[in-house]
Amino acid sequence: MSSPALTLVVQLRRATKGDADVCGRICYEAFAAINSQHNFAPDFPTPEAGVGLLETLFSHPGFFSVIAECDGQVVGSNCLDERSTMPGIGPVTVAPEVQNRGVGRILMQAVIDRARDRGFLGVRLLQAAYHSRSLSLYTKLGFDAREPMSVMQGPPLRQSFEGCAVRAARESELIAADRVCERVHGHSRSGELSDGIRQGTALVVERHSRITGYASAFGYFGHAVGESNLDLQALIAAADGFSGPGIIVPTRNSDLFRWCLESGLRVVHPMTLMSIGLYNEHVGAYLPSVLY
Repeated sequence: MSSPALTLVVQLRRATKGDADVCGRICYEAFAAINSQHNFAPDFPTPEAGVGLLETLFSHPGFFSVIAECDGQVVGSNCLDERSTMPGIGPVTVAPEVQNRGVGRILMQAVIDRARDRGFLGVRLLQAAYHSRSLSLYTKLGFDAREPMSVMQGPPLRQSFEGCAVRAARESELIAADRVCERVHGHSRSGELSDGIRQGTALVVERHSRITGYASAFGYFGHAVGESNLDLQALIAAADGFSGPGIIVPTRNSDLFRWCLESGLRVVHPMTLMSIGLYNEHVGAYLPSVLY
């Protein structure tokens, strides 16, 4: 049992856009601290990058965002991506000076309860595989480890594949593209894809005059699906770049992983896909986002 001296009294409340500055800086510091301990580069290059991300998430109607306070001071935050039928969690961040004192557990339980109350059939997240404490916490909270992942980064490949036409996705193609996701994962991710189309980051790939894959964006916060590895290879090869730490590649997809390595991408760090509730083994090929 934890010592009473280590126990914090935590109050939770909904996040507002005005919380982004303090929470974004905590987000930067929290990830920088744990990454530095394991000799990995920080997920966010500057505090301002963390602020910008959380300002976007806290003001987005598709996200449930929660703040943890102790003695009136903000000490952490967490978000639940509710844009599609299977929600994803993150980023969960706790100020380094109060880590390992139960704040992260409370923030995680809050979004798990939210998903359950909203009637979602499951929830997912990506966990930094080198962070043993978060792996232990998430497992205790009911998450199952599903897939090893490799974050990969490198220069744009600027290649094309015969028979694969890659271009910007259009809003009118949302249903057709989402059908591919439903075949691969068994559920829709149309909310994320719709955002990608509006932001101009989404791509589709066509073979035999039909959409066979798409990417909402390329980087930490984008996901992709395809009927085959060929579809994902064509999409990755056409990307202008890979934002943040990079794209997330399922390590067990040896053919795709090997192709990425042979194409000049390098492994940045390992992650683990974890889930509670409904989980379907994928049929086809995919890249998750850091939210899943």
